Formats: sequence, C-alpha cells, structure tokens
Amino acid sequence: MRLLFAKLIHDAEELDWFLANVVTEEWHMEHDSGRPIAAMVAERIALFPDYAEQISAYHRRFLETIPARVPGTVELVERLHSRNVPLFAITNFGTDFWAEYRPTEPAFDLFIDIVVSGHERMVKPDPAIFHLAEKRFGRPASAMLFIDDNAANIAAAHQLGWHTHHFTDAARLEAELTTRGLIA
Repeated sequence: MRLLFAKLIHDAEELDWFLANVVTEEWHMEHDSGRPIAAMVAERIALFPDYAEQISAYHRRFLETIPARVPGTVELVERLHSRNVPLFAITNFGTDFWAEYRPTEPAFDLFIDIVVSGHERMVKPDPAIFHLAEKRFGRPASAMLFIDDNAANIAAAHQLGWHTHHFTDAARLEAELTTRGLIA
C-alpha cells in the first residue's frame, strides 16, 4: 500500500504512522476476507476523519497499490499452459478490488479456476481455503504445487500435504518447475 500512499503523504514519519495505524495490512485483510469495501472505508473515515481523503483514495485508487509484475513470471505461466499443465490459483483479494484488477491481467485467462478469498470469505493461510481449492480443482493436495511469496501461506499448504515453492524470483521458480518436469 506504500506505493499509493507515498504519493499522498510526503512526510516519511507520517506515512509510516498512517500505514501502521490507519490503512493497515490487518485492516486491508478484512476486505480480502469478504467485508464490503464501502462499509470499511466509512468506518475508517469515522475513526480517522483527518485522513478522509487518503482513506477514500484507498477505495478509488487501489490498483495503484499493486506493484509491477515480477519479470519472467507471466512467461512461466505461458510455458506451463503451452505444456497443458492445468493452472489454478488461490488469491487473497477482496471482491470489489478483484473485479477491478482481474481484467488488467490477461494471464489469468490461462487458469482453469481461481479461488478468490473475498468471494469465499476465507483467506490464506487458513486451511479451509486450501481444502476448498482441492474440492473446486478436483485434485488432492498431493497432486498440486502451491507457489506463493508468503512464508505463512507456504507453511500452511505444506502442512496440508501440498507440494510448495516459496517464490522469491522467476529464475528460482523456473529451476523448480524444470526439476519437476513441468517445463523444459
């Protein structure tokens, strides 16, 4: 969220305070868990009226909080797809924001199914979302490779029997996919 709010709050200390107390990751996760964004924003503005403009910007300009694609990742998705590897996803994303973001990423057209936390009202690393994904994707955990940049999500999936890869960069992921015989 720093990407957006650094444009709106120029004092570094105030920005850090704002992100730690007003528009926090924990608060954002409420939307990922299924709470409607309009209600969340109204409540937050009531608590922090001096930041009404910035809190409103979170709703209006959310796409500006998303960093650029990690170089090489879309190409890996395309390579997997070209080899007929079934692609699925689990994402922590609020329903309102997913509706805005999804059309901006054509690579998602290559996925058979995507479990969106806001639609399901459960978020990673909750085991329930992984169980739901297994059911929706029609595959047992042992047949799937879960790739994520969040260590807690990786630990949860691993504990449930999923194969996992803790994503740090496309080169390491490419090596893993090659070792597993998923790409050549």
